[in-house]
Amino acid sequence: MPSGNGLKPHVRDNADGTICVEYEPRLEGRHEVQMNFDGSAIDGSPFSCVVDKIDNSYITAFGSGLVGGISGDSESFTVVAKTGTANDIDVKIDGPSKVDLQREDNPDGSANFSYMPMTPGAYNISINYHGKPIKGSPFVSKISGEGRKRSMLSVGHSAEYSLKIIETDVVDLVATVRTPGGQIEPIIIKRMENGELGIAYFTPRQKGEYIVSVMKSETHIKHSPFRIEVGDKELGHAAGCTVKGAITEALANATNEIVVNATNGGYGGLSITIEGPHRSNVELHKFEDRTFTIHYSPHEPGIYILNIRFADDDIPGSPFLVNVGGNPSGRVRETVTWEMETAQAVSPGTQSEFILRIPGTNPFDMEAAITDPGGVSELCEVMDQEDFHYLIKMTPQRKGLHIVSIKHKSMHVSGSPFQYSVGQLALGGPHKVQVGGPGLERGEVGIPNVFNIYTREAGQGTLTVGVEGPTKAVIQLEQRPNGFLGAQFKVDKPGMYGVHLKFNDTHIPGSPFMVNIAPDSGVVRQVSVHSLKDKGLSIDKPCTFSVAFNGAKGQLHATVRTPSGAQMDCMVQEMDTDVYAVRFIPKENGVHYIDVRLNDAHIPDSPFPVMVGSLANDPAMVTASGEGLERGKSGSQNKFVVKTAGAGSGFLIVFIDGPSKCAVSCKEVDEGYEFLYTPFCPGNYLITVKYGNIPIAGSPYQTIVTGDAPDGTGRKPSPVVEQTSMAVETVEKKAGAGAKVKKLVGDASKVCVKGPGLKKAFINRAQNFNVEVKDAGNGVLFIGMVSPAAVPIAELNIKKAGPTTYNVTYKVQEAGDHVLHVKWGDDDAPGSPFVVNT
Repeated sequence: MPSGNGLKPHVRDNADGTICVEYEPRLEGRHEVQMNFDGSAIDGSPFSCVVDKIDNSYITAFGSGLVGGISGDSESFTVVAKTGTANDIDVKIDGPSKVDLQREDNPDGSANFSYMPMTPGAYNISINYHGKPIKGSPFVSKISGEGRKRSMLSVGHSAEYSLKIIETDVVDLVATVRTPGGQIEPIIIKRMENGELGIAYFTPRQKGEYIVSVMKSETHIKHSPFRIEVGDKELGHAAGCTVKGAITEALANATNEIVVNATNGGYGGLSITIEGPHRSNVELHKFEDRTFTIHYSPHEPGIYILNIRFADDDIPGSPFLVNVGGNPSGRVRETVTWEMETAQAVSPGTQSEFILRIPGTNPFDMEAAITDPGGVSELCEVMDQEDFHYLIKMTPQRKGLHIVSIKHKSMHVSGSPFQYSVGQLALGGPHKVQVGGPGLERGEVGIPNVFNIYTREAGQGTLTVGVEGPTKAVIQLEQRPNGFLGAQFKVDKPGMYGVHLKFNDTHIPGSPFMVNIAPDSGVVRQVSVHSLKDKGLSIDKPCTFSVAFNGAKGQLHATVRTPSGAQMDCMVQEMDTDVYAVRFIPKENGVHYIDVRLNDAHIPDSPFPVMVGSLANDPAMVTASGEGLERGKSGSQNKFVVKTAGAGSGFLIVFIDGPSKCAVSCKEVDEGYEFLYTPFCPGNYLITVKYGNIPIAGSPYQTIVTGDAPDGTGRKPSPVVEQTSMAVETVEKKAGAGAKVKKLVGDASKVCVKGPGLKKAFINRAQNFNVEVKDAGNGVLFIGMVSPAAVPIAELNIKKAGPTTYNVTYKVQEAGDHVLHVKWGDDDAPGSPFVVNT
């Protein structure tokens, strides 16, 4: 309400599927009604109501139709006056086109109005009571074109406050603020660009002294608590902001600039939404001296609505009606739908199978494993089929959520790892749909761009696949067993394409996926890579390989994507005619992806995955659990634990997306890391957990946060999706540190060892034999050989020759009987130890 003090509304159930909300206004002016259902804001909340007092009687006008809408849709609003005086309410609408105003008077003095604008533009709604205009009349309803799409941007630069101290590590810091009114609230802290510790989102609502306490292990850090004096000029108020630039006219597919000056706006965050007939690209171009320079580019001409809010309120003039001219983009969208039935439940001990299509892989380098809820892993059978299709068979033995890993050359393929339910399927939703494949990362004209869709955990629903770009795409879906779908699209023009994936009309996480489709690679297929080491790389040690053009011509460019999500250029240097050396120095542990392009087209097998550090850095070994992944309370700490024991060391990143920022902290525990987060508003939040920049199985998690809204701090749900993140560089956790380590179950009697090197050897001549473990389950392969002098021989190598086959080569340097040991786990393989005569 205008004074900032909340009213206590009375909610009454009408017993007919509707409710009645009653409140008694005490002041004239604009009021906002926050309405939540099951902890989440309902569509349209908060609702704006204007209260006026005419002839000693309050009159209220409210409804979305007073603010804006979409052409061709019915818009409505309500005017409430004293009982029996509805006839004294007079409403007129003027705008770009004539509208038919429908009216329904109610016995309680209220009147419901509806109208259908057919032309986009600004409509003036005049409301008179007893012949006098009510406060706020005429209301300007800004109507956008058909098919409203929303693009959003949230910027917190003007809400940052430096505490003027240096603190090297902010991961395990917890901060609160005591307001002048005596309330204690959590706050978000961060390390500023200059290295100082600061408040990431400081939005004071009252004048007076704020006391900030920053704690580490429940003890104040040096100089804490900090005292902040807030006066009128520090209070966040949108009325102090000004905006100029493209707020009335703009061009499609061009850069349009707006400048928001928040010098006199105090501390607060800026949010921008652009709604119209198509999506828009919107970005922060520059922030300097509390002035924001925003660039936006609508994809198509039409009427758009530009909302600019500062410190949770509209700046003067917002929302703005923008007439976007210019030429259409010519982009075309093709869409196909598929009805997904509920996947059939799998019982323990029952064989399950599914099919994946993974172009660019070698069947001998493919492997798959399933891990049960107890941490026991078993290899799956991987059968090569035509055209890069793989049939994967497994037999889970326990009920519950299992983790399935699909690897190529010991590294996860796109979309792996993922969850697989055995027994009753849990409640799903769009956030449980997983996708992966090269067709969502890169593409080429004239050939199928392939990816896999996994909907088993999402439940029943309608899957929509759309491709939008410079030309019409041909989309094909392929039905596969157990909740999998194959997908591919083919286009005949290069350019940037958007792949839109929706489940029950809601975008899945990451959608739309932007895919750069390169021209026909042609001679690019001749380019080859040599001497690229894909394992055993170390931090701060150069990785170098060569690229041979083999007759191709063009410009070579190479970049590296790191586990933390960063991207850096590689150094490219010509070594000889059409032969180039590519070099980069890794700074992180984990899987790096090297993109090598010639004339902006990927060369064969690009991107190349390489592992820096130990192969133990495995997201399939990471799990997350805790009540905070399912439900939480606003204004309170909620927690969950990410277990990293047995997963090596690497970058662990947590993202929390929802209607408000969250105060996040982290502390190390025996089995991994415990995260605590405090959301400021109720609603639905999405928590994404990545390890080495790969989502762990089960991520993202949907959390329902409940609580009184607002939470007593005056904070409102943001009109844009707010994101909070925290990154932790983990340390390797071993067994015995309180962690649950995966158990390997193997049967050494099923190991088959054969080859000429088991009986006879010759000095300084390579001998070999094979070890087949296909039917032996999971275990560790131990191979050793001792000379007649009872010391290990100098040279013995093990190389993987197939998914379950190992080739062993050795050389002996002295005559006599050598003893060869082959073990699977703790047990000897049949025939071991072998006596080899030289």
